[in-house]
Amino acid sequence: MMPCNHWRKDALILGFDTGFSVELLQGNPRVLKASERLIEQEANAIASCLSFLELQRFGLKSAIGQADKLVESISQVCSIVWLDHNNLPMAAKLSRGLGIPSIDPLIFSGPLSRDARIIYRTDGCLEQYNTKGINIRNI
Repeated sequence: MMPCNHWRKDALILGFDTGFSVELLQGNPRVLKASERLIEQEANAIASCLSFLELQRFGLKSAIGQADKLVESISQVCSIVWLDHNNLPMAAKLSRGLGIPSIDPLIFSGPLSRDARIIYRTDGCLEQYNTKGINIRNI
């Protein structure tokens, strides 16, 4: 994991998917409220390295502007989880168990493998995921 500059020991860990960043850029009020929670609670934030891939791809398709700046901003606020032996098996199990393509479980497994307790998402493909102590919030 590539930690950000202000990781707080023993703070709540929040996870974010790619769509959260896109919605934040577009000023979605629900996403803005969730990001305020990050600041108010002095929580830690985690995102998957695959969100960088998706954001760069959206930038190349002109679906979002300033993808490079967005990626840089995310790396300042979030610790980035890279694909490794902790999250790859988890992603495979999620993909198989939930019957969904691999990219979403890969992104989702990053924060899960680093003990995120609240994960903000913008799509419902992981609605079936139900584990005690993990709160999935679809925005």
